[in-house]
Amino acid sequence: MRFNEKELVFLSRQPAEMAAELGMRGPKKGDVVKKRLVKLVVNFLFYFKTDEEEPVGALLLEQCRVEKEDSQTFSIAFLEEAEKKYLFECESEEQCSKWINSIITASYEFMRRNLIFYRTEIHRLTGTDPLEQYGISDETRFQVSNGLPVTSRDTSSL
Repeated sequence: MRFNEKELVFLSRQPAEMAAELGMRGPKKGDVVKKRLVKLVVNFLFYFKTDEEEPVGALLLEQCRVEKEDSQTFSIAFLEEAEKKYLFECESEEQCSKWINSIITASYEFMRRNLIFYRTEIHRLTGTDPLEQYGISDETRFQVSNGLPVTSRDTSSL
């Protein structure tokens, strides 16, 4: 996926769903924990040096796994490079849980699965497709389930 650097910088300045100073360690061997301002904006996790306005980097929160490492630490690993983990240290167990939940629910895939789940449930209960009135009933990526179970909160991987 291609990104325009100016657009990413612009996006990083938008209001965040969550933002905090966290300890962060990159995936390279020998990386040490550094204090970073971490911002969740849409499905991007931006990280900044604490005294700078432009992000040092950004993680697109798709095709990744978020895991709790201990009571105050979570990790993000991308499915194509599962052995490389970004570690984030929080100030409390509660803060850690909030970050994990927010990151999991930020992905496009999570929202897509929820849309399919609720669309299927409405169709099952009412007998009508709730999106037909918007002219998108033929959208294959949002098709009503064919009877296979669809869960609304499959949070292990996005």
